[in-house]
Amino acid sequence: MTAGSQQTPAAGDDRRHRQRWPAAGRGVQPAAAAGSPSRPARGYASGKDDYLARLRKIEGQVRGLQRMIEADTWCPDVVVQVASATRALQEVAAGLLNDHLRLCVASAARRSDTDAEAALAEVAGTIRQVIRL
Repeated sequence: MTAGSQQTPAAGDDRRHRQRWPAAGRGVQPAAAAGSPSRPARGYASGKDDYLARLRKIEGQVRGLQRMIEADTWCPDVVVQVASATRALQEVAAGLLNDHLRLCVASAARRSDTDAEAALAEVAGTIRQVIRL
């Protein structure tokens, strides 16, 4: 790749940022680290440490599941622990969605009807994806 060229993410690449409505008013711009671009604060920014702690705990649960399988643990016990990890992830998702609605969508609604409609359509799409699980 030559200097100044950009690599485009592959279709379906979830790592790319998908912005569906204007960024103005989406949050306070955090101070950027030297040499890194700034980005808008996310709705979960105030609870980021809590989300990270919860995700680390879930990560530990998943490692425990791996150990259970390696140890040939009784199937129902493994299934119960899978359900527990799944529920924990669902709680994280519900919290993130709640933060997004309260902060990001509410901010879009204050900006304009067009932004509000776009934000609500995005949330509806997210909910449709989640309930297809």
